[in-house]
Amino acid sequence: MALPVVKLGTLAVKTFSKPIANRIKKQATHHPKFRQFIINLAQVAGAALIFEVQRSSRSEARKEELRRQELEAMKRRDEELAREVELLRQRVEELDRLAKGRGLTGIMQTPTTHNRK
Repeated sequence: MALPVVKLGTLAVKTFSKPIANRIKKQATHHPKFRQFIINLAQVAGAALIFEVQRSSRSEARKEELRRQELEAMKRRDEELAREVELLRQRVEELDRLAKGRGLTGIMQTPTTHNRK
């Protein structure tokens, strides 16, 4: 719903701005002071546009750096958890081995030990 309204609004702005732009161009050809005023205004607007683009670019770079840092932190946490899981798996295997050595084979049956048999 909003997209057609935006397109219609954009078309209306373009339609109304053409005669205004033509009038400004005509005035600028006849009046040197007005021409200089328009040129100065356009230069200021161009500088403002460049400033805004640079500001936006720096903001996006900061956001990207934060996302990269968060991703690195998640990778480190994932690696830590993988090491912890491996350590726990080794401990369970050791307990299973000790239990079998003492004749307690049915007590320490886990899903991982069932799959390995």
